[in-house]
Parts: sequence; structure tokens; C-alpha cells
Amino acid sequence: MRSPDWTWDELLLICSRVVSNNWGQLRTYQQPTHDLADLLRSLPLHGDTARDVPEFRSAASISRKSADLITSRPGYSGPATRGGQLTRLVAEAFMEREAEMLLAAQAIEDGIASGELVLIPEQPDEVDEDGVPAAEGRLLTRWATFRERNPALRKRKIAQARRLGRPLRCSVCTFDFGQRYGILGEGYIEVHHVLPLHLSGPRETKLEDLDFLCANCHRMCHRGHRGTSWRTPAALRAEIEKAAETRQTA
Repeated sequence: MRSPDWTWDELLLICSRVVSNNWGQLRTYQQPTHDLADLLRSLPLHGDTARDVPEFRSAASISRKSADLITSRPGYSGPATRGGQLTRLVAEAFMEREAEMLLAAQAIEDGIASGELVLIPEQPDEVDEDGVPAAEGRLLTRWATFRERNPALRKRKIAQARRLGRPLRCSVCTFDFGQRYGILGEGYIEVHHVLPLHLSGPRETKLEDLDFLCANCHRMCHRGHRGTSWRTPAALRAEIEKAAETRQTA
């Protein structure tokens, strides 16, 4: 059995170390490289069988991959290595959105260190259909999606809205399930984290962190597009307005 292909989350963690090392290669003789190897082997991404592969996320493999990330940077003029498309995308993301990517890496590390992220099962929508993850990657998407599907949290959010006399309708398109479907849709609405975990931090979810969305708008807030996802309701409203303006001028 060979080592599994690198994932966005793993490359994100390696590149965060490379950036902290002033875009210098991670060396096998350095203790932080071995510490990173232990972290990567603990990620709940490849199952238990991969850990039996001797080369699986070894310090040597991490050192080689760090070189791939360095040479995949836009504008790098030295000899290139063969890192692949995903390596290039991660390197480009760090060049364009370094602060955001570093926050995402730290959120993953915090989730693993606390033990919470290891215990969360895989979620159906944690991998986007176009295969190009955004900054939060697969693990943070899993974590936030799991929280959004917490029935107790959703129930508390709905109870708060009713107590304050607020309607249960989508905050983007104003769709109301009760008005459309009658008693079948009464009391139904989905909740969405206004900010992704890599921006809010892996803190306990508060009711003000959530907003109501219909199923369509919820999906569009999560959908990856050109390296970004996890849109806020306000950002999705802006997309709708822009699409409407485009139709009018066409």
C-alpha cells in the first residue's frame, strides 16, 4: 500500500509552517518537522490503515512537499519541482490570502489539540463537488457543518426568534417555508454560521453566530467558487444583486 494523496488540509498545515519559516524548506533534522509529522498522522482523513505505511506523512515526505510548495509559488524563478495542481493552489492561496490561510491552519490545530475535531464523523457535504476546497478545507467544513446540524442549537435559535417576534424566513431571499408549504413547512428553517471557523475561531457556538437560511441560499453560502466559500448572508445578497444587474444589462 502506498501513502494516500495529499489533501488540502495537510498541505495547508505544511504551508503554514513554510510561511512561518520565511518560505524556507522544512528539514528532516529539525524537530518541528517531526512534530508536524505527528500532527498530520493524527488527522482524521485517511483512516487507520494509512498509518501502517512506513512513509506515511514522514518527516522526509513533509520536507519534500515543503519544497514543492515553495517552488509552486507564483513568481518563483528557481528550478521547479513536480508538486501537482493542489500544491500549486495551496501555494497561490497563501500568497493571496496569507492571514486567512494561517487562521485556518491554526483552527485545525486547535481542533485536533482539543480532541473535538477527531471525534466528529464525516459529513455528507464536507467535500465540494468541484473538488477545489476553499480556505477552510475539509476538516473545518466538517466541524462547522456538524455544528449547524445540531438539532438542539437550531431549536434554541428558533425559540429565540419566536420570543422576539421575528419571522422564520430566509435572511437572504425572505423565503418562508410556512407560507409556501402551509402546515408542512411551519416552523422549518435552516441555520448557517455567519462566519467560518477559521475566522470566528473554534469557540462554542452562540446564537448570534447563526442566521436563518432557506435550503437553496444555505447551499450557495457553502458552495466553493474560485477558492472562496462560506459566504455570509450579506455576501450572498450582494451576489444576487450583481446577477440581477447583469441580467438587466444583457
